Amino acid sequence: MTEALARLLRSPQGALGSALLLALAVPVVAGPWLAPYDPEQFHFTARLLGPGPDFWLGTDQFGRDLLSRLLVGARSTVLMAVAATALGTGLGAVIGNVSAFAGGRLDEIVMRLLDAVMAIPGLLFALLIVTALGASELNALIAIGITFTPGMARIARSVALTVRKQDYVSAAIARGETQGYIVLREMLPNCVAPIIVEATIRVAFAVMLLATLSFLGLGAQPPSSEWGLMVAEARQFIFRNPWMIVWPGIAIAVVAVGFNLLGDGLRDALNPRT
Repeated sequence: MTEALARLLRSPQGALGSALLLALAVPVVAGPWLAPYDPEQFHFTARLLGPGPDFWLGTDQFGRDLLSRLLVGARSTVLMAVAATALGTGLGAVIGNVSAFAGGRLDEIVMRLLDAVMAIPGLLFALLIVTALGASELNALIAIGITFTPGMARIARSVALTVRKQDYVSAAIARGETQGYIVLREMLPNCVAPIIVEATIRVAFAVMLLATLSFLGLGAQPPSSEWGLMVAEARQFIFRNPWMIVWPGIAIAVVAVGFNLLGDGLRDALNPRT
C-alpha cells in the first residue's frame, strides 16, 4: 500500500489529482464553519452583486452569499456523488463476481440483461428512474447508483473470470466452502484494484449527473445549495450577473478534473506491470 501511494504521488496526474481533492476536502469537512454567512440568509439590499469586500464571490437573486452557498453545498454535492458511486460499485462488484463464479447459462443471462441496460444512455436511464421514483436528492442518488451498476458489473466480471481460475479459489471449493463465502471472501477482495480505479473515475461522472438532474429540477430542491441547483437558479440571470453561474460551474469542473486525474494516477500506480 505504501509503495502504491508513493507511485501515485510520483505521477503528475496522481499528484495533481490528490492535491485538488485534498483542497476540496476542506469545504466538504468544514464548509458550514468556514461560511461567512448563513447560506439561506437573504440580503435584500445586496441582490445580484458581483464580487466585493462584503461578499467575496457576489450574491444571488435573493442576496444570498455565493461563497457561503458554495462552501456549504460542497458537502452535499461531493458526498452524494461518492455515495452514488459506492452504491453502483458495490452492486456491480457483487453481480459481476457472482456471474463469473456461476458461469454457464446464468452468466450468459446476466450479461445479456446488463448489455440491454447499458444500451440505454446513462443520463436517460437516470432520468427514467428519477421520474419513476420522484424528484428528490435521495432518489437521484439511487438512480445514479443503479445507472453505474451494469458497467461496474462487467468490469468486475472481467477481473473475476481470471481470479476464478486461481488455486486459492479451487482450494476453497475443495474445502466445501459455500458459494457466498467464495465470492465475498476469496474472489471479491482480489478484484478490488481495478474496481477502485474505475469507481474513482466514475465519481466525476456522478458529480456531473447529479448536477444535471438538479439543473432539470429532478435532484436537489430549493433552498438547497447543491451546485447543480445553483447553476439552474442562475441561468435566468446569466447576463445580469454571470458570477452566479461561473462559481458553481468552476467548482463542478474542479471536482470532475480532480477525480479523473486521481483515477488515472491510481490506474498507473496499481498496475502490476509497473
